[in-house]
Amino acid sequence: MLEAIWGSDLSSVGAVLMSLLTDATDLAIERNLKQFMPVLLVALSVASLPRIFPFLRQVPYTLLLVIVGLGLALVEVRLIDLSPGLILLIFLPPILFEAAWKMPWPDLKRELLPSSLFAIGSVPITIIGVGWALHEWMHVSWTTALLTGAGLAATDSASVLGVFREVGAGKRLTTLLEGESLFNDGAAVVAFSVLLEQAIDPQPINLSTTLLQFVVVSAIGLGVGGVIGTVVALLTQRYDLAWVEQTLSLVTAYGGYILAEDLGGSGVIGVVTAGLIIGNLNLVPGEQPHKRSTMIEFWEFIIFLVNSIVFLLLGDQILFPYFLEHIDTSLVAIAAVLLSRGIAIYGFSALSGWITRNPIPWTEQTVLCWVGLRGSVAIALALSIPDLVPDRQQVISNSFGVVLFTLLIQGLTTKFLLDKLNLLTDEKLYQQYLSLVAQRDALQKILSYLLDSDRKPTIEADKFQQELDFVKSILTATQQELATMREANPTLEPLILQQHQAQLVAIESGTYVDFVQGGLLKEIPPSVIEQAFRPQADSSDERSRRYP
Repeated sequence: MLEAIWGSDLSSVGAVLMSLLTDATDLAIERNLKQFMPVLLVALSVASLPRIFPFLRQVPYTLLLVIVGLGLALVEVRLIDLSPGLILLIFLPPILFEAAWKMPWPDLKRELLPSSLFAIGSVPITIIGVGWALHEWMHVSWTTALLTGAGLAATDSASVLGVFREVGAGKRLTTLLEGESLFNDGAAVVAFSVLLEQAIDPQPINLSTTLLQFVVVSAIGLGVGGVIGTVVALLTQRYDLAWVEQTLSLVTAYGGYILAEDLGGSGVIGVVTAGLIIGNLNLVPGEQPHKRSTMIEFWEFIIFLVNSIVFLLLGDQILFPYFLEHIDTSLVAIAAVLLSRGIAIYGFSALSGWITRNPIPWTEQTVLCWVGLRGSVAIALALSIPDLVPDRQQVISNSFGVVLFTLLIQGLTTKFLLDKLNLLTDEKLYQQYLSLVAQRDALQKILSYLLDSDRKPTIEADKFQQELDFVKSILTATQQELATMREANPTLEPLILQQHQAQLVAIESGTYVDFVQGGLLKEIPPSVIEQAFRPQADSSDERSRRYP
């Protein structure tokens, strides 16, 4: 009897507790939604400002977000409050995946050595440079100084790449910057994680143990990212559905990060590896995978959302009086970041040029040195520091100062520097020419279709002749316009040569694919036609080796 009474009482208590927990969860979700909506509205408003005020179009969107967030902090309006433990999990995976997914592997492969040297080599240089400067000049503790340097070692090329694409900064320069940013994030986050553990639970540092830990963590991340990326790439290409591809890519970004971390690896390296594979793996050998416009638009929206939150969050979370009080340490950090960047870029450029025999011009080195902006990753790392870490606000304030400087000064002067160093290309002219080329090719295919002797027209003869005459006249006019553009603009010749060479490579690889698919060859042979693009001496040496 008592057991029955106690049982019913316990059941009632359990039901009440479950009800309370459910109500608390519902309230938390409702509160988070109410906090999220103002962030989205503010972000959309900031994004609209350059359309309303043309003079703002030269200002990076991320800088506008930081300024707006800082203004809200000054009037003590707090938009959203996220726990430090969730910062990296929410913001890093989509930022890293999108950058890796868009990166063409053939371009990255050509500049793999200098990009890797810039990315990985600059991390210890920045950590030591910033840490030493803050400790020796401003008497900041080694723990805080090195942690600040680790967070600022992460570069962010998003804003600069937008300027590069707008003005046409050159393919190699763009690839070097994208490749560096891609690999740099992984190295910086791993280093930051090690130093953060030291700040929370100080332990004697063993260099060999730390390096071994870095290798193991990186290997696990590579393995997890490789498996997930391959599986998802095959699934998205087999089932040609846009919404499936979008969903799987988002699941890959977050799922790959979480799984790699749970297995003791680097979530950052896992996400980057998966993104590279999904963006570059194709079931058809010799061809590049098609990046559908729906996926591009989907990830543009995701990155817009993430950047909106993270940059607003930075400005919103700054304690402005504390920032002004420690402005001197921020200035020292800025100087140390610039000096460390110069040492890394010029030093590793010389090493890369010596190894590859393909030196990077000093003008491009100078641009790479100046455009090492700090942004969303550095912000996310600073905000992810737990409250129990001493001097957390100083790390955030110093990070804010450096990010604000890089966006405001370096970001706004990038176009001016490219112009002064004569590195600008006429992007509008290139796009106009390529548009005419596409129109010519399309008209030629239409004309071939209409003139196919095996296909009788299904419409009246006079209408068919009218269409045929129209296509011929437009095609002739397009070809004449292309010839006029080439004659009037000699700068188009490198682009025309690149297009011609790409077409030859496509014909050769397509032929090899036919042989492989027909079972006549087991694998695709190395390219022969690419030898024709090399200098004459190199081509002669290659032929003598292949055909003695």
